[in-house]
Amino acid sequence: MTKKITIAIDGYAACGKSTLAKALAQALNYTFIDSGAMYRAVAFYCLEKQFVDNQGVIQKKQLEKFLSEIEIEMTPDQRIFLNKQDITDAIRTPRVANVVSQVATIKSVRSKLVELQHAMGKNGGIVMDGRDIGTVVFPDAELKIFVTASTEVRTARRLAELNATGAHVAANEVTKNLLERDYLDSTRLESPLKQAANAIVLDTTYLSREEQLQWALERVRLLITN
Repeated sequence: MTKKITIAIDGYAACGKSTLAKALAQALNYTFIDSGAMYRAVAFYCLEKQFVDNQGVIQKKQLEKFLSEIEIEMTPDQRIFLNKQDITDAIRTPRVANVVSQVATIKSVRSKLVELQHAMGKNGGIVMDGRDIGTVVFPDAELKIFVTASTEVRTARRLAELNATGAHVAANEVTKNLLERDYLDSTRLESPLKQAANAIVLDTTYLSREEQLQWALERVRLLITN
């Protein structure tokens, strides 16, 4: 596969977007960019700087005042750094998950991160996952995949992810958080989550990781060989 394309993977939380994107990038020897981790990094910054009030609402003006100070780096081995601090594990916690969708509604934040994402993917050969990759960040991506899964499966996957980090959360709380994120992501004014007109839908509910990867690789092969 000598021709390198841009692959945009969008979809709801805990559908397996990042897992698929990482595996696909590795199989193709492409660069994987986790856009969701970038928004989580900004959410983590807000929490650390106490820009979140007692009601859990982000103080937008405070954040925007310090936005220029935020530096985000992603390494080839998928570590993410905020102002030189490794926050890879710290951003996968419930406290970050509870505010990240608010961060994603702020236009100035999206503008800053989309600019960074454009720079990362300007030469193609990338797989990027998120919620507006195929619609806003890379609308001209050669392959767009929109990932879905049942709420029950998404809850189980997120629980497993949290348990792996040592966090123990009730299943109903996880489901509540996922559905709230769905609503916020789909109804926000700035770059809402939606399926691109030319995206291919992948329902991962009953598919193993290997089956998902093979499905995606077949789509890539079809594009490159035609």
